[in-house]
Amino acid sequence: MANYSQLATDIIANVGGAENVTKVIHCITRLRFTLKDKDKADTAAIEALPGVAGAVYNSNLNQYQVVIGQAVEDVYDEVVEQLGDAVVDDEAQAVAVTAPANGKKQNPIVHAFQVVIGTITGSMIPIIGLLAAGGMINGLLSIFVKGNRLIEVIDPASSTYVIISTLAMTPFYFLPVLVGFSAAKQLAPKDTVLQFIGAAVGGFMINPGITNLVNAHVGTNAAGKNVVVEAAAPVANFLGVTFNTSYFGIPVALPSYAYTIFPIIVAVAIAKPLNAWLKKVLPLALRPIFQPMITFFITASIVLLLVGPVISTISSGLSFVIDHILSLNLGIASIIVGGLYQCLVIFGLHWLVVPLISQELAATGASSLNMIVSFTMLAQGVGALTVFFKSKKADLKGLSAPAAISAFCGVTEPAMYGINLKYVRVFIMSSIGAAIGAGVAGFGGLQMFGFSGSLIGFPNFISNPLTHHAPAGNLMLFWIATAVCAVATFLLVWFFGYKDTDVMGEGVEQKNAFKDAVK
Repeated sequence: MANYSQLATDIIANVGGAENVTKVIHCITRLRFTLKDKDKADTAAIEALPGVAGAVYNSNLNQYQVVIGQAVEDVYDEVVEQLGDAVVDDEAQAVAVTAPANGKKQNPIVHAFQVVIGTITGSMIPIIGLLAAGGMINGLLSIFVKGNRLIEVIDPASSTYVIISTLAMTPFYFLPVLVGFSAAKQLAPKDTVLQFIGAAVGGFMINPGITNLVNAHVGTNAAGKNVVVEAAAPVANFLGVTFNTSYFGIPVALPSYAYTIFPIIVAVAIAKPLNAWLKKVLPLALRPIFQPMITFFITASIVLLLVGPVISTISSGLSFVIDHILSLNLGIASIIVGGLYQCLVIFGLHWLVVPLISQELAATGASSLNMIVSFTMLAQGVGALTVFFKSKKADLKGLSAPAAISAFCGVTEPAMYGINLKYVRVFIMSSIGAAIGAGVAGFGGLQMFGFSGSLIGFPNFISNPLTHHAPAGNLMLFWIATAVCAVATFLLVWFFGYKDTDVMGEGVEQKNAFKDAVK
């Protein structure tokens, strides 16, 4: 394990010393300092430190941010070790958007985007690695299943296959539970009651007792024998929406909440003020039982009657539009989406795509959208790797190599913020390379069957013969498109994207109106 003691010492010294630090928190790639005097921070000295990708003062959040990359938690732990627990701010550690510290009014639309994206980001960051792990397990399982003409070891009808497959897909199926807990922790880090209420509401949404109300299932008759219970007849239809059950006599459109994110996040946002209000008004003796009981019941009821159906309908509509665009001409759509997708990452809007990918995988077992996203990750990594090979600057080489590896493992932020956006042409050329690679894949009809992408996600391009019917040579097409993407990106960045005489500028990041919510 690397020792980050000296790096932490140097960062502390260059932000004005320990006496200048009030609080410090971290997000997925950055240390975020609250300083007594921001003018004491030496940005040039900090950016020159090996292991630091950049530094910037965010006036809206009153934070001095030091971009580290994947090692941010290790560096943060060392900083806290040296400064002491007094600088730890559990309340602010959640990724949240605050009002401008400089007193200026924000555009309400910008602020709304910041709140939404910040909440989604904070809720998903702790879970995204688990989703990638589940996708990788499922992809690796496909390599070993009998009938795939690769390594035929596991019988798809065996209990071993069922157990591993169930294990891999559990994080996806139970997303409402995981996100319910994570969203509550992000919105109210110190409210442990709300965190478990969030998880319980998520569990309610996918409880078989609820899903069995509207789906055919195996039940037990009066004699104790298993019988098939048919799906209930629709209660009503309105504006094309089928209301398939009722609650207190009110028609309810009850969709499947497995693999969903938005409904439970909104549910937690509703539960938070309700739970806080009950804590104030309830007598202390009644609070332990009635506070969670009332919050849980009312929140779950609102989800059932309003939040879930509305958000699920909107999400399904977005998914339909994207799927429709992709189905018109996958090749052209792949070029367009492949070239522009990483721009969503700059603004933090890529988190809105995650539930669409999850829904696509759940509905069809494959995701054309995630296939395209995979090539955008690869291209950003190749862009950083090209800088590694072309640059003669030792510090830049030391930063670009691990950033590239991170992107090849599906995490593009270190490459994006550490290299590619600092030298903006690297980002642009990498995006063009992504469009070329994704276009080859799209015109070839490449299919993807899992969540994790980039190079590490190659098993997700292997079809499982038990559940999928991929075109012949799907994996070979993946490697061909990968080679095209990598070569095109490398050549574009080498000749047009980077040279050592370039000056590391402010980059796109500091011009980003939504940067407060990205991390």
